Amino acid sequence: MLQRIQTVYLLLVLIIAGVLPFWLHLWSDASGTEIYASNEMLISISFYVIAVLALVAILLFKNRKNQFVINRLNMILNLFLLGFFVYRSLNLSGETLVSEKGIGMLIPIISIVFLVLANRNIKKDEDLVKSVDRLR
Repeated sequence: MLQRIQTVYLLLVLIIAGVLPFWLHLWSDASGTEIYASNEMLISISFYVIAVLALVAILLFKNRKNQFVINRLNMILNLFLLGFFVYRSLNLSGETLVSEKGIGMLIPIISIVFLVLANRNIKKDEDLVKSVDRLR
């Protein structure tokens, strides 16, 4: 389980989505108040769901097809979260006062990259098992 590289990628997604949004601010409003994921209920729930899906994918190491599907579902959730952040940042930039975007808005992009890398390695493992079964 831990000797596979996709488990390391999924652990990184688990740490990135489960811990970082609550330490890094997502954006600052016009008054200078930093908004974290813990301030917004929907955002914090979606980050927790992303982390739980990564944990479930790690625990499904014996069933690579289901692991692949869970990772795809996790990527879709990250894309929705990224779309919400883009929508929110476009609304923030239209204000009369200056507000700044935080580094936490990049967390879904980083998670998607690691999920793609994990899926690529899961696919390699699945192809390897199929090629070994072909030889029998």
